[in-house]
Amino acid sequence: MSSWSKIMECVPNFSEGRDLEKIEKIVSPFRAKAGVKLLDYSNDQDHNRLVVTVVGEPEALKAAVLEAIGLAVELIDLTKHSGQHPRMGAVDVIPFIPIKGCTMEEAINLSKEVAAEAAKRYQLPVFLYEKSASSPQRENLANVRKGEFEGMAEKIKLPEWAPDFGPAERHPTAGTVAIGARMPLVAYNVNLGTADLAIADSIAKKIRFLGGGLRFCKAMGVELKERGIVQVSINMTDYTRTALYRAFELVRIEARRYGVPVVGSEIIGLVPMEALIDTASYYLGLEDFSMDQVLEARIME
Repeated sequence: MSSWSKIMECVPNFSEGRDLEKIEKIVSPFRAKAGVKLLDYSNDQDHNRLVVTVVGEPEALKAAVLEAIGLAVELIDLTKHSGQHPRMGAVDVIPFIPIKGCTMEEAINLSKEVAAEAAKRYQLPVFLYEKSASSPQRENLANVRKGEFEGMAEKIKLPEWAPDFGPAERHPTAGTVAIGARMPLVAYNVNLGTADLAIADSIAKKIRFLGGGLRFCKAMGVELKERGIVQVSINMTDYTRTALYRAFELVRIEARRYGVPVVGSEIIGLVPMEALIDTASYYLGLEDFSMDQVLEARIME
């Protein structure tokens, strides 16, 4: 990786979190490839979702992502899929994030190249979202995904929701996919000591930006059936402007209204060191602390 002049990150989300054989097949295009490095992948049975984190040189990354899309279209049947996480496609969302030596404009261009080729190869309808969006109403992934796989059959026929690439018809088993470019996102979940999903839903509505909450925060309630609890599942879309600790504390404040404790939290996938340092500084009450004081950060300079 040190020899790469450009490093792009991609975090594709696939609608399979239970079948380990299928998961390994979908992840395989990111293994042992020149110009590509698989950093992390995690599957969740309750969400029934797979999140992959991979980095690479743009062209090599493009080829690996397209191969993985093909496998997901072949292996995942949304007509038989159920899970706690909203989904509209076998490959639900594919964001590209510029990391080193490349710009957001390059990430946008790469997302459009992948979108055009995926539509052509697999007859897959593609919506561009976030920084790549073709219209303001498509910037927010939640707007694009609204109706999910089931509702997309009719939604995609509306003129205002014609796909940016591919047929104006939902793929019968693989649905649709959103592809775009964005800032680094932190997937952060806060677990509550209750089995009442209505409480998690209520808290999520209050802390997310659309409900009058934190500016760079998206949230929803999720039931963790195996553990007998619920969680507030959060996407922090710009951790540099809305810190993780603010989301955590706001969830805790709102949970008190119901007499419900916070029993833990988790980060899905990888997280920028700065996001954790910022939170540690807050809870430790550190004054004038900076990333320059982090040993690992100085070593990697």
